[in-house]
Order: sequence, then C-alpha cells, then structure tokens
Amino acid sequence: MRKLCLRISGGVSLLICLILFLAARAMGNAEESQKMAERWSEKGDVAQISCFFSVSAKVTPDSLEEFRHSIDGGLREASVTLETQSGGEPVSGSARLWADAYSAAGKITLKSSRTSLEADAIGIGGDFFLFHPLKLVKGSYFSGNDLMQDYCVIDEDAAWQLFGSSDVAGQLVEIGGIPHMIVGVVERPEGRLQKAAGLESTVVYVSYQTLSELGTCFGINHYEVVMPNPVSNFALNFVKERIGVQEKELEALENTSRYSLAANLQNILAFGTRSMNGKAIIYPYWENVARGYEDILAILTVFLSLFLLYPLILALVWFVKWWRHKGWTIKDLFLRGRDKWELFLEKRRADRASGKRGNALGEKKPRRRRKHPDDLDFED
Repeated sequence: MRKLCLRISGGVSLLICLILFLAARAMGNAEESQKMAERWSEKGDVAQISCFFSVSAKVTPDSLEEFRHSIDGGLREASVTLETQSGGEPVSGSARLWADAYSAAGKITLKSSRTSLEADAIGIGGDFFLFHPLKLVKGSYFSGNDLMQDYCVIDEDAAWQLFGSSDVAGQLVEIGGIPHMIVGVVERPEGRLQKAAGLESTVVYVSYQTLSELGTCFGINHYEVVMPNPVSNFALNFVKERIGVQEKELEALENTSRYSLAANLQNILAFGTRSMNGKAIIYPYWENVARGYEDILAILTVFLSLFLLYPLILALVWFVKWWRHKGWTIKDLFLRGRDKWELFLEKRRADRASGKRGNALGEKKPRRRRKHPDDLDFED
C-alpha cells in the first residue's frame, strides 16, 4: 500500500510539473513584442535587442540615424551580408539584413466633428508595428519611415469616443489643427498586468514628428533592432558600444531568449534586486508587461523544479534499493563479459583450424547448381 501511494504521488507530481511547463511555455509565446527575432528568421541567426533610455539621455532621431548608418558598416566588418545570411541563395531586392524602431511617450489631443479627446500617445519611428503587431480591428498599420507623417492608429476606446463606432479607418481627426488620417483601429491589450503596466486608459499611436511638434513629448525612451547575430552576444555588444549613450543612462537587453529556462533561473537568483532601477528609466507599457511575465515565469520555474524534484528523489531511492539487492556486482558483469569474449575467440580459432585441415586433405567444396531455362537441373 505504501509503495502504491508513493507511485501515485510521484505520477501526480510529474503531471503537475508537465502542466506548469506547458503553462510557462504558453505564457512566453503569448508576448509577440518579444518574438521579433523568431518572426524575422527561422534559422536562429538573428537577435532582437531593446534599449531603454533615461530622460537625461536626450536621444534624438538624428542620433539614432547615425547609429543606423553604423550597422551596415559593422556587419560588413563581421563579413555578414545578405548572401551569407541566406546561405548563398539569391535574395530579392526588398530583402533586409536588419530592421529597427523607436518610440516616445507623451500626450496628444484629437478632435473629430463630434468631440475632442486627450489621450496618452506613443510617437513612433521606423517599423514599430513590425515589432509590436497589435491586433487590428479595422484598417492597417503605418510606418514611421513613411514620407507622409499625418497618419495615426487609435484603439477601440478612442474610436468610440470620437465617432461612436470602431469602423473608422479612413476618417480624419485634427491634431494641433492639422488633419490626420486614421489608418487603423487596434484592440487594446487587456489584463491585470496590462493595466498595471499603464494600459488602463486610451492610447493613440502617431508619428514621432506629430507627437514632438503637435503634442506633449517626453522624449525618445525606447529603441529596438533585429539584426544578424553571427556569434553569441555580437548584436547586444554592438548596440551597447555604438548606440552613443552612456552606460548610466542606458539599459540594453536581448529579447531573443528572454523566457528560456536559463533566463528564468537567472531571474530567480536575482529576484528582488532585478526590480531595482537606479537609472531614471521609465519603461514603456510592453516592457513593463514583459518584466511582469518574467517574474511570474521565475515563480513557475521554482514550483516546476520542486514538483520535478520529488519524483526524481523517489526514482533515486528506488534505484539505490534495487542496486543493493540486485545480487550481482560490476565485477561479475566484467568477468562474465570476459568469459564470453574468450569463448568467442576460441571458437573462431577452432573454425580456422578446421578449415585449414580440410584444405590439407584435398576436400572440395560442392559445386553450385543452377536452374536451367527449361527448368531442368544440370551441373557445370
């Protein structure tokens, strides 16, 4: 009865361990903003790097443009080209080695024919929505690289407040007296972590130019890039060295393996201290959500390890008991194996000796019989 209880408890513990593992994996895969490298290349040869700046860093689009120019040169120095990344296969004219985006937080006022709305705003540059593919309800995204910067993407809450409907893609709103086209309506992420991260109110996405010129801009606080990573930490070190921001005003991290088991174990060891921030950096909402998931996954990893440890201990105890009562030793196995090997060698020697004696007596091997085409047997 005792053995049965131990077996059942060990099986239940393994089952709980499996459930926790699947839950942790699903949680890590749910954060699309952390999976840009996976979407960019299936070969695992690129890395996604995120940089967060303090308010005093005073990062500008021009300073980021200088860094952008340095990326191609740095990759050439490392002998990384489109051909090497594609394995020598032909690449299309639109193929790119890397992509990047930046953003700034702020406030902005939108006016429609119905009402006006003051909302939290994110001013974007580069391929922001490539890194953050928010769920579209209507319309499409826009790029911070577009020649025209009079576009915006709003969430459903803003659409209902401004027009009384979510089907407003193509409608115009005024920002600072300048008409802007609503190109898309997105679903605002919801959940306990999202609200705690700053998504409890309306969010509007505009170009950085619009936010800085027609709204209240708190400065660029975030830059991210996906680029080749020929050796471990190449991309991370490259960004840290060439981004042009002092270390005390910068926090750079690699998102590619952020939710891996190794990363979770590191977060467990740094639990408590990792939440301390002495660099006056205000994280955007998606980074706050990502850090929240890191803490949850660290706790799940602790419980997963404990539930896995119990059946491992049971298996170890069973193995020790079996080993003590097995009735044989390693030496017995060695001697038995040696005896079989010696018997095998003696048999081969005897077979060779028998063959030599037969040849000495003039014995001939029987001649092979073949089948005649007319099904008649004959000998050569």
